[in-house]
Amino acid sequence: MDNGMAGDRPVGFFGKNPVLKNREFRWFLAIRFGLMFALNMQITTIFYWVYHITRDKLSLGLVGLAEVIPAVGCSLIAGHFVDLAEKRKMVLFCISAYVLLGVSLFSLTTPYLHGALGTQTTLWCIYVLVFTGGVIRSFMGPSVFSLFGLVVQDKKLYPNGTSWSSMAMQLGSVMGPLVAGVMIALDGALTGMFTVCIVQILLLVPILNIKRKPVIKKEKEPILSSLSQGLRFVVSTPALLGAQLLDMFSVLFGGAVALLPVYQTEILHTDTVGFGLLRSAPGIGALCTLGLLAFIPLRTNPGKKLFAAVTGFALCIITFGLSTNLWLSFFALLFSGMFDAVSVVVRSTILQLVTPDHMRGRVASVNTIFVSSSNELGDFESGVMAHWLGTVRAVVTGGCLTLGVVLVTFFSAPQLRNFSFEQEPKKE
Repeated sequence: MDNGMAGDRPVGFFGKNPVLKNREFRWFLAIRFGLMFALNMQITTIFYWVYHITRDKLSLGLVGLAEVIPAVGCSLIAGHFVDLAEKRKMVLFCISAYVLLGVSLFSLTTPYLHGALGTQTTLWCIYVLVFTGGVIRSFMGPSVFSLFGLVVQDKKLYPNGTSWSSMAMQLGSVMGPLVAGVMIALDGALTGMFTVCIVQILLLVPILNIKRKPVIKKEKEPILSSLSQGLRFVVSTPALLGAQLLDMFSVLFGGAVALLPVYQTEILHTDTVGFGLLRSAPGIGALCTLGLLAFIPLRTNPGKKLFAAVTGFALCIITFGLSTNLWLSFFALLFSGMFDAVSVVVRSTILQLVTPDHMRGRVASVNTIFVSSSNELGDFESGVMAHWLGTVRAVVTGGCLTLGVVLVTFFSAPQLRNFSFEQEPKKE
């Protein structure tokens, strides 16, 4: 019976990385890469497009807010349905929905439709479509997380599998903004949005090459009880809760990506290629770190390393906020991505290890709330803070607040500080 494995014999590179012998896991990596490539290219183009048709910093924040509201609001109910559904089917459904969304955004960028609607109506249409993307994301996150566990299966391979999965994701995060910058330089937002549509359509190939998976949770229960179980599990698992809160508040306060269009035009005075370079810098740094972690996994003191990494991330954000030099800004963002990659691997591995199989969708939906709160709500916070305090003060203040979060969490979450990857999952 073919379970997607290449066999027990050593196969060179794959022999040194057992998780990569799994053919379905390689298709899974293609989905992770392609999805992140398309979505990062899409949001980079949207931020550039919105700022250059409005010249309004607050509008950038509203883009983040438009996505975070449904991503947070729909997450718990999405996790309930994901746990009851077949996971490969759910991922296929989400990819198909992203294709329709991409085609709609591309249509808005065409000169004919933009001219017919006008700037203000076009802007509101963008907000509505970004809002729709947030709804899709609330289902995609738990579906992909659950599919990972069903594809990898062997829990001993979770840390290494998480590193490869995160590396594929970060490679997409690097290439997406960089390609978006090139496309914008060539032909504005139109070409970038068209490329996004093509990539999203191609994602149908890897998901159709992954077999249907068994549904772990088959018994139905009252929906309100089901929705609360994922939240109760996270709250009752101190190491997981501490990691989620640390990540959420550090990215919420320390995020500066939404303000890159402002830094490009008003502070660093660079062109669109420079904008794409800056946007991809955190991903490049993360990719370097994840490549290293794929071959030299984190094994000892992951909790303490998590705190050290978030501290380094905050210092990099402060440096970026004060910089007026393109290359200093680039390297500050580069190192912020390197530190953030350590945080992602530790947090994601904790999440995979401690979550029971039958609760993966609901627990992942709670994780989506934390991630969305930190990323998209962080974009909104950055836009509002820049509107009130000015761009530089907003970024530096956010970095300082992140250092405060690290200090408070370090002393208030000893279970996270002393966490070991050898701990067994909780039984629920």
